[in-house]
Amino acid sequence: MKPLTFYTNPNSRGRIIRRLLEELEVPYDVKVLQFGSEMKAAEFLALNPMGKVPAIKHGDTVVTEGAAICAYLADQFADKKLAPAPDSPERGSYYRWLFFAAGPLEMATTAKAYDWRIDSDNAASVGCGLYQDTVKALETALTKGPYLCGEQFTAADIYVGSHISWGMLFGTLEKRPAFIDYAQRLQARKACIRATELDDALAAELAQS
Repeated sequence: MKPLTFYTNPNSRGRIIRRLLEELEVPYDVKVLQFGSEMKAAEFLALNPMGKVPAIKHGDTVVTEGAAICAYLADQFADKKLAPAPDSPERGSYYRWLFFAAGPLEMATTAKAYDWRIDSDNAASVGCGLYQDTVKALETALTKGPYLCGEQFTAADIYVGSHISWGMLFGTLEKRPAFIDYAQRLQARKACIRATELDDALAAELAQS
């Protein structure tokens, strides 16, 4: 098996990838990077010129960006069934909502957080469109239930679910019943609980250092 290294900080979107790795139950090494000097050091910039986490190195392959890491690892460990089969009709839904969260949802919630103007004058030129349209579209993604691809839990649920949980926590996403039920369902998974415990312990350790 090719070595897998996970670059992260527990106070970052690295928590998404930790949840994925714990669902996969594959061995991996963890390299914790502090914000600032360590993430901007030449050694890490050679892996990710953006100087941010999460990132992974799998053998000689480097992958950055949360949604890309989710898609990559789900395919690399296909036996874990965290992605619909290539010939499954749900494969399209999997890609659709995974990258919806990375694009329109991320943009819409960030705009709300920083009070960026998106209205009828400029919505057509902005990737997410109007905030309410984005939220409504996200809600439709959960109508199949219990997961984005019906009965199959996938890496897309880890990624989208994390955005929903944090959005509701920080007030950038409305606390609609469908979102609350979905988030609670995902947070109850053993891998999610385990990942949260690992990152919470790591965050406490960093706070004391």
